[in-house]
Amino acid sequence: MIATTVPQSAETPLILALDVGTSSVRALLFDSLGRTVVGIEAREPIHVRNTPPGASEIEPDHLLHQTFGCIDDVLAQAGPLADQIVGVALCTFVNNILGVDANGNVIMPLTTYADTRSAGEVERLQADFDEVETHNRTGCRFHPSYLPARLRWLHRADPDRFAQTDRWLSIGEYLELKLFGETAVSTSVASWSGLLDRRKLVWDEILLAGLPITAGQLSPLTDVSQPRQGLRSEFAARWPALAAVPWFPALGDGAAANIGSGCTSPRRVALTVGTSSAMRAVVTDDVPRLPSGLWCYRVDARRSLPGGALTEGGMVYAWMNKILRVEDRETVERELAALPPDAHGLTVLPFLAGERSPGWAGDARATIHGLTLATTPLDILRAGLEAVAYRIALVYEQIRTLLPADPQIIASGGALLNSPAWLQIMADVLGRPIAVSRAPEASARGAALLALEALGVYDDAGAAPTYIGESHHPDPDRHAIYQTAITRQQKLYTSLINTPNAV
Repeated sequence: MIATTVPQSAETPLILALDVGTSSVRALLFDSLGRTVVGIEAREPIHVRNTPPGASEIEPDHLLHQTFGCIDDVLAQAGPLADQIVGVALCTFVNNILGVDANGNVIMPLTTYADTRSAGEVERLQADFDEVETHNRTGCRFHPSYLPARLRWLHRADPDRFAQTDRWLSIGEYLELKLFGETAVSTSVASWSGLLDRRKLVWDEILLAGLPITAGQLSPLTDVSQPRQGLRSEFAARWPALAAVPWFPALGDGAAANIGSGCTSPRRVALTVGTSSAMRAVVTDDVPRLPSGLWCYRVDARRSLPGGALTEGGMVYAWMNKILRVEDRETVERELAALPPDAHGLTVLPFLAGERSPGWAGDARATIHGLTLATTPLDILRAGLEAVAYRIALVYEQIRTLLPADPQIIASGGALLNSPAWLQIMADVLGRPIAVSRAPEASARGAALLALEALGVYDDAGAAPTYIGESHHPDPDRHAIYQTAITRQQKLYTSLINTPNAV
């Protein structure tokens, strides 16, 4: 059973969910059972500007224009169902930031988690602060994907525009600012910044004292359950059905993916592979000490989200397909599945945009070792997919130490679910069955379910129906081969990537 329904069978009340990712912005309609309403959906591709020095930027006003257009389209498609919408939920990619002036106009461009230009600031932060304590307090290591390094770099790289910046916002906050004239930031999104005390749920005073901004330049903190109502007049006139309904603050897309795929407790771990990839668990107990390779974010005020994220994921598949010009997807899948495990003789470090978990080498670069005249494009592609799975396996070994028992692994994300061959590689590498989420838009669904929870439709989002499909089971012989390959990858990693400050 899949989490979809036709319009005439949708159970009211309905939630409009907006999902702003790095590959596209989507608007979808969900019913009270957390099912997407078929035929009522809009999406627009997002252009990310990447440069050799490591820039990863998005034009924020164009992104908002695309988001507003998606809302227009969904409301038009919904017709009379639009009157049954009782809330708007939002999830976004996180670790992003932009600067606005006193009038709310963008003055510093939107940079994403994949921007690596601040890698040089990491060592300075490690010299100025106790990284072990900072990691345990904020849940985040010092890394270019987090804001402490990026803010310091922006201050050095563009001091004039930095000085003119009045406030620093994520893309979700910027959307809220334009719609309502004011903004707050959820503890969920704030926890991804590296600037939040994850236990006290306040901006971290120790870190801010060593950064070129003040707490007053950041938005007030709120919970994802605290909506805002009363659209500005131009938007109320544009979307009458949404003028008076509650709009919930942005939720981190990773937290939303856990909720949406049914991974709402330590009994299940979410494996999400979209443009990037991650493995995460939801817990309500405190996580007293974090393994060095993991972070700990927040779902909301009562739920934590320990896990690890890789910059590499579907981008590796897409990049290799583009560069190698391999066959059509159906042929590639068939031929990938037919290749023996680790039979190509290649060792790949898949760091096309630096490394996050588990080694946190933000300035790492991709490497393919072992090429010969016999190497084929398909060999390289298979090796790249296996390499990402090896990095996920290292994260899994650390996250397992925080959970009470062996959890069920639930997979979501288009890059992985659209590749049965890669799913089987993941199961064989992990040595664990991997069940497939049947929620086609897990992040958007999770945001919708948390909105329904806040509105009292559910006491807990975990009580919503769970849509989990077939499992891919590991082959013990392949698992043994991959264990040896992981060791070989780690040996190459150690020889090429210097991480003397690993916690």
